[in-house]
Amino acid sequence: MAAAAMAAPGSAGGQFFGALLRSKAVVAGLVVLAAILILAIFAPMLSPYSPSKLSLANRLKPPSGVNLLGTDDFGRDVFTRAAIAGRLSLVVGLSVVAVSCVLGVTLGLLAGFFRRLDAPLARLIDAMMAFPDILLAISLVAALGPSVVNVVIALGIVYAPRLARVVRASTLVIRELPYVEAARALGVSTPRILVRHVLRNLLSPILVQGTFIFASAMLAEAGLSFLGVGVSPSVPTWGTMIAQGRQYLDQAPWILFFPGLAIVLAVLSLQLVGDGLRDLLDPRLAKDI
Repeated sequence: MAAAAMAAPGSAGGQFFGALLRSKAVVAGLVVLAAILILAIFAPMLSPYSPSKLSLANRLKPPSGVNLLGTDDFGRDVFTRAAIAGRLSLVVGLSVVAVSCVLGVTLGLLAGFFRRLDAPLARLIDAMMAFPDILLAISLVAALGPSVVNVVIALGIVYAPRLARVVRASTLVIRELPYVEAARALGVSTPRILVRHVLRNLLSPILVQGTFIFASAMLAEAGLSFLGVGVSPSVPTWGTMIAQGRQYLDQAPWILFFPGLAIVLAVLSLQLVGDGLRDLLDPRLAKDI
């Protein structure tokens, strides 16, 4: 009996991952994400060049066996800088997901579970979502100052309402279910009900929304860096590389083409993984699959 009980969760997990890996789109997304992650982590080992060392004698060199993706206007290797920039984008995206989950889940749980807090918190969430994401992010970064930490905080605040609305809507349904009412009748404390009976049943939508927020955060970070209001211009990011290379579009298009391609691939791969998770975790869509 005990062995069967222990095998059941593993079997369910194996079935889930098996179904996930049967999706060609999800597999393609995971492969691209793994490639970006490997390049970001092992960039110093894969390239002999420094991302910041200037070499004016080698400026605007086209892609070749020496410089795989060419060089920029200061003679810096584009491949090295793009790989290092991917590390920052991944860290920022993951950090934004963590911040937005803490804020969004907290607001959503409070608004959905406590009737007295629902109206004011719901209006706060709606007010935050009324602002365009990029404008709100620019305003927050301008107020806090340009740095990686402030970009993460600003984007975390920007994307928290998205998650809060999903959590609130699900909590409104879960709080009326019989097992929650039974827990209340048995005298279970409210924090325990929120964690054990409500939050545990929200992990699926939170996971799906987290992948979409990850993709949006990477794109937003690149946009802020492109506009010059993100991290310091001395730090390699995909956005700053595109901004610095746009004046050489006719002469050296590879300066902005490869960072732009990296952004597209990273965001697209996360969207594919998110779509696959949503299709598998949503019972209504799983029936169609």
